[in-house]
Amino acid sequence: MDILALEAKGVKAEGTPQPATTKPRPKAPKKPKRIVYFEVEIVHAKTKEKLLLLDKVEPSATILDIKSMFHKSNQRWYPARQSLCLDPKGKPLKDEDVLQQLPVGTTATFYFRDLGAQVSWGTVFLAECVGPLFIYLMFYFRLPFIYAPKYDFTTSKHWVVHIACLCHSFHYVKRILETLFVHRFCHGTMPLRNIFKFCQLGNFSIHVVLRNLKPPGSKTKKIPYPTKNPFTWIFTVVSCPNYTYEKLKKGDIFIEKFQAGSWLGFTVMTQCVPVAFFTLIGFVQMTVWARGKHRSYLKEFKEYPTLRSPILPFIL
Repeated sequence: MDILALEAKGVKAEGTPQPATTKPRPKAPKKPKRIVYFEVEIVHAKTKEKLLLLDKVEPSATILDIKSMFHKSNQRWYPARQSLCLDPKGKPLKDEDVLQQLPVGTTATFYFRDLGAQVSWGTVFLAECVGPLFIYLMFYFRLPFIYAPKYDFTTSKHWVVHIACLCHSFHYVKRILETLFVHRFCHGTMPLRNIFKFCQLGNFSIHVVLRNLKPPGSKTKKIPYPTKNPFTWIFTVVSCPNYTYEKLKKGDIFIEKFQAGSWLGFTVMTQCVPVAFFTLIGFVQMTVWARGKHRSYLKEFKEYPTLRSPILPFIL
């Protein structure tokens, strides 16, 4: 009976017409999102003259893209020479800033300032190192057009003169090699108008640490910490050991490469008043810059080590 019932059900199922399978309706293609383009006006920050009007600028465009568009209309002002601000006296915008993320409407006004002719930082460092190196050697070897004829190409009898020349030359040769193979510059260029062994191992070690903080192409800031290299342990108590060991340039002020420790040793060795004066003035300027950088570290990083001093451990 069960078998007959199952067969009957099978016959009924086969005889019953099955409903036709309905294919799903194809989805209507999504309408592309409407892009809201920006209108960008570039105005001279000083004269308030309208220099360019860019229509239909994509919202994802960066400041560097806008600079490139501006450069196409005026070949004189290449991107590195341009400074674009939201206010005539405001801070320059970063090249990576995105247009739609700035506090502007769809009609944006940027104020342009000419930074002047630019030169790469690598060229700047090479120029300021090669010059002092060769000028010093010209006096050391007593070339004919510097001293009287009887002193041409003569050498000093004092051993300290030869040691001083060796230290001076080593310092600038090291700086040239660092410029070529170690330094990574945050800014590609600087205004052209800005160009007008004591503590050397420590100086080199600090440069390597600072270099490793910035991978190629990165502008992310990090806190420098000591490494296994003993010369970097000074980071434990000093914010700017590269100022303690060495020098820097700031803004439009150009000061010859200064190393506090190196020049102090050079002053003691040569017992030269001009060298001592240079060491004093350089250290004062370095202290001002180190304190400024120390304050910026404290503001930028909440976890910044509180034990550190700007330039001299526990003193200054």
